[in-house]
Amino acid sequence: MNIENMPSGFLMVNTYLVTDEDTNKGFIVDPGGYDIKMVKKIRESNVDLEYIILTHGHSDHIGGVEEYQNEFPDVKVVASKYETEMLEDPELNQSKMWTGVPVAVKADITVDEGDTLDVGGIKLRFTMTPGHTKGGMCIITDGVVFSGDTLFCASVGRTDFAGGSFDDLAKSVHEKLFVLPDETKVLPGHMGPTTIGFEKEHNPFV
Repeated sequence: MNIENMPSGFLMVNTYLVTDEDTNKGFIVDPGGYDIKMVKKIRESNVDLEYIILTHGHSDHIGGVEEYQNEFPDVKVVASKYETEMLEDPELNQSKMWTGVPVAVKADITVDEGDTLDVGGIKLRFTMTPGHTKGGMCIITDGVVFSGDTLFCASVGRTDFAGGSFDDLAKSVHEKLFVLPDETKVLPGHMGPTTIGFEKEHNPFV
C-alpha cells in the first residue's frame, strides 16, 4: 500500500492518494480542493481510481469532489450514511460561508459502523466517530487509520459547529480509536501524522 499526502483546498486539508501496489487500484481521502498535480500523479502512475472517500462533510474536505468526478467519471463517492444532510446542504457544510461558492455532494455509497470495502488488496473498515460532525467517520486499514478531523497530533477536531459534540467526540476517540494497537499510524485531516500510542499518552484533550 502506497500513501501520498497532497494537501489541497483553501485550508490545505491533508488529501491522501492511496494505491494498492499489486493491482494499481486506488482511492482519494478528503479532496479539499481540485489539484492538477493529483490528476497528473494518478494518470502518470496509471492508478485505477475507484473511490473518493469522505471522513465528513465540511467544505474544506469536499471542495474537490465534483472536479475529480469530472476527471474520473467512474469514481464512486463513499461517505457515512449519517452525513448525507451535511454533504448535500451548502449551509450546513459551510461552503457558502467559507468560500462564497455553494458545494453539495451526493454520496454514491453510504456506509455504517463495521462496513468494509476492498480496493484491490486493501481492505478498508469504516467506524463511525461522531463528535466533530454528527456523521463523521474514520477509515481503518492495515496499521493505519485515516482520522479526518476526529483526532489530530496532540489535539482533536473542534466541536462548536453544527452537529458537533465534545462528549461524543471524546467517546468516539476512546471507544473507536484508542482500542486500536498502539503502533497504528494516525493520518489526520490536518497537521502531521501520529500514532495511537502517542495520543493515548500525550493528547491533553481526551
